[in-house]
Amino acid sequence: MAVSTQIAVIGVGNEFRHDDGFGWAVVDRLRERAADRPLPPGTVLAVCDGDPGRLIGLWENAALAVVLDAAHGHPAHPGRVHRLELEGAALARTGTTSSHGLGLGEAVELSRILGRLPEQLVVYAVEGADDSLGRGLSDPVAAQIAPVVMAVEHEIVRHRDAAAHGSGGGTAEGGGTPP
Repeated sequence: MAVSTQIAVIGVGNEFRHDDGFGWAVVDRLRERAADRPLPPGTVLAVCDGDPGRLIGLWENAALAVVLDAAHGHPAHPGRVHRLELEGAALARTGTTSSHGLGLGEAVELSRILGRLPEQLVVYAVEGADDSLGRGLSDPVAAQIAPVVMAVEHEIVRHRDAAAHGSGGGTAEGGGTPP
């Protein structure tokens, strides 16, 4: 697999299904902040409806892909953020955490089969409270935008620093709040 230095930050969801618009809201905030605090060259901010083919196209050949999405929890804890970091072969072991019918797990598996996995994948999934039709995030989900924006910026800096020093490293993690 040919890997570029590209960093892909992908907000997954649907801004017309309340909390399912979380990923898009984080990308919007990152775009706003980039006016004052530019992201490293080669960083792409994108939104996607969660279609596996589109996700693969957005993260293909990325050294780092950060995916932002809404998730269902059972039992639900609206606003709780889950972080999952995977590298290489571990990417194939993910499951669907998305609020979409086909989700991240299917995109990862298809990407693995096609040889189009990103070198490293970090997922931030927030548990939603409301995925009905309409705009606007519930209060517990909206409260997580700023912390997740900061966490994504930290991921980018950590990745850039690791690449500059020739080191990597990823671990599988889950639960909790962003760093």
